[in-house]
Amino acid sequence: MGIIKSIIIALSTYSKIPMPQFKWEEKDMRYILAFFPLVGFVIGILEYGWKFICLQYGIGEICYVLIGVAIPLIITGGIHVDGYMDTMDAFHSYQPKERKLEILKDSHIGAFSVIMLGAYGLVYIAAFSQVQDIRLFKILCVGFILSRALSGLAGVTFKGAKKEGILFTFSSNASKVIVRTMLVIEAILCGAYMIYISWVAGAILVGVAICSFVYYYFKCKKELGGITGDTEGYFLLICQLVMAVALAGLNVFALNII
Repeated sequence: MGIIKSIIIALSTYSKIPMPQFKWEEKDMRYILAFFPLVGFVIGILEYGWKFICLQYGIGEICYVLIGVAIPLIITGGIHVDGYMDTMDAFHSYQPKERKLEILKDSHIGAFSVIMLGAYGLVYIAAFSQVQDIRLFKILCVGFILSRALSGLAGVTFKGAKKEGILFTFSSNASKVIVRTMLVIEAILCGAYMIYISWVAGAILVGVAICSFVYYYFKCKKELGGITGDTEGYFLLICQLVMAVALAGLNVFALNII
């Protein structure tokens, strides 16, 4: 029953998928982050389904791209975009760590968050529109799961920048050894399936995802002294962006070798 409750809490926290409501207890939070990738699985299935519908019925390119980009936002309710925007404001403030952590908690939107979100959206839309090959698109769909497996792994492995917030609550109550093991297995399975689809493209995608994971660790350590729930949203978007850009580049310049 505890595992089922962990699944429900994970889906209700990180998505807008309707879930039963109940009072959360510490024992129900042991495995929440291990089930975070389930949200990515739902997004991946919906993205692939949308691609199939567009191919079957000849839906226009603009409609296909814009709805395809909107699907993750609709499913998650924009929770990770909020974290990305807060993190951009903090990083671009060039203030001491303590002040940056205060900025992360500030509910007001700063100029840099809007600018960087606009830049992110333009690049992601451009990259998404270029992933035309169906094999590469399958890899992109799996990427939604892999990015969340890595995000969850960071949550139970990297040092936290503060002892409050939803990430601290989930990670401090987690059965960390079991959760880490589950997340590593999930990440390995995602990487293996990507490589199975296309060993060149899959290997490159796993590589860029790992590079973003390492970058995330050092960036947050330098800027904030650790990670927070907001920076987890920042990482998720960055990881998904670099994977989409890498796949777009492969689709345009190296489709003949993959």
